[in-house]
Amino acid sequence: MTASAPAKTQYEAVIGLETHCQLNTNTKIFSPSSTRFGEPPNTLIDPVCMGLPGTLPVLNQAVLESSVKMGLALNCQIAPYSKFDRKQYFYPDLPKNYQISQFDLPIAEHGFLNIELYDKETGTVTHKRIGVTRLHMEEDAGKLVHGGGERLSGSTYSLVDYNRAGVPLMEIVSEPDIRTGQEAAEYAQEIRRIVRYLGVGDGNMQEGSLRCDVNISVRPVGQQAFGTKVEIKNMNSFSAIQRAIEYEIERQIAAVEAGEALVQETRLWEEGSQRTISMRKKEGSSDYRYFPEPDLAPIEVSAAQLADWRSQLPELPAQKRQRYTTDLGLSAYDARVLTNDHATTEYFEAAISAGASAKLAANWVMGDLSAYLNNNANLSISDLPLKPESLAELIGLIEDRTISNAAAKTILQELLTEGGSAKAIVARDGLGQISDTGALESAIEEVLLENPKELEQYRGGKTKLLGFFVGQVMKKTGGRADPKLTNQLVSKKLNS
Repeated sequence: MTASAPAKTQYEAVIGLETHCQLNTNTKIFSPSSTRFGEPPNTLIDPVCMGLPGTLPVLNQAVLESSVKMGLALNCQIAPYSKFDRKQYFYPDLPKNYQISQFDLPIAEHGFLNIELYDKETGTVTHKRIGVTRLHMEEDAGKLVHGGGERLSGSTYSLVDYNRAGVPLMEIVSEPDIRTGQEAAEYAQEIRRIVRYLGVGDGNMQEGSLRCDVNISVRPVGQQAFGTKVEIKNMNSFSAIQRAIEYEIERQIAAVEAGEALVQETRLWEEGSQRTISMRKKEGSSDYRYFPEPDLAPIEVSAAQLADWRSQLPELPAQKRQRYTTDLGLSAYDARVLTNDHATTEYFEAAISAGASAKLAANWVMGDLSAYLNNNANLSISDLPLKPESLAELIGLIEDRTISNAAAKTILQELLTEGGSAKAIVARDGLGQISDTGALESAIEEVLLENPKELEQYRGGKTKLLGFFVGQVMKKTGGRADPKLTNQLVSKKLNS
């Protein structure tokens, strides 16, 4: 009797995310310079963010408010007492060569975020809770541009833009509860949705105002101890986060299986080659030599102030998804799409408030309006000349059978570019639906007389031609014939 082969070891990934969200305050976290994006290099600077002698930082109140609201949205405990610290590490793009951040007493900690994982094949949704270790405030660094060649007689060089130095950030650190690239991407997307719903940031990854670093290790399933952690940087999209994680899981498992030692390091995601590459050895917290920031007083958030900020929280994406499926009867997929963008959500809800059916409004917003916006990338749904009230009016005309769906699509094209009233367009162009039986029967008689060959084929058993005759009637009436009534009358006439 031969011995069976040993079972192949199964591995699982242990993943945590560090997410940096730039806040959309008008000025920097500790100084009065503007936070505008895209200005010429080194034009948005001042003595404080440049770290000049004799200057003192002053906390921007709006940064504290935004951070507390985000902490509440992430179900965190808000610290009644917190402080800032100096992160003593060499920052070539921060003039002070240290960063003001928070270390042992952050503004918020011990929270969680529930995410939804949608399966496209089955249409099912599963839920998972990801712990949030902490949320803290800090200042951003500047931007280095590396080059070389003829500019400096063939030498390599680095240029620095300090515009971003001192721009306010929230750093959100998750628990290592994530197991797949899909979970990580959905967690990051939900963070961005909340940021946008709260109005505390724009969450634009392409501009760097939302940045995610991934910490990932692998271990045999059932093992409690963590494997060697690797950090991945330089991901500028949610799909890149998922692909980088999936690549890194395979790389680490292959190394473990081959008996190679994994090292704790920081790696970069190369989009072109679809792989991670080593950047540097990973620093530990001891390398940063934190100590309390002596130039900033501790922060105290009173119970009254906390209650006031809590009362200002809007309905969050997860709450909307739940309401859309439970109260409005939408599918999980429809609820997910509609709530992904805050402006789309507001437009959809305004259409419902104006009397539109939730399902029909969802279909038009996700269908024709979405297609139009995709072809006009410079427009957002809130910029459309077609207002939600006009969409609701158009839907009402379809529901009471004043116009057909075909006529509605014709009307929609004018509303999308010119705005106005659907009812006014119907009256002006005579687009009302024909529901008069006599008028439709007359049109049907004409179609049958004009298509004797097809009529003979139908009566010979080719019953699929019913659709052809209905289409001809619709064509003859300019798309104004009531489709349901037309189907009934054509079928009755053909089979009489």
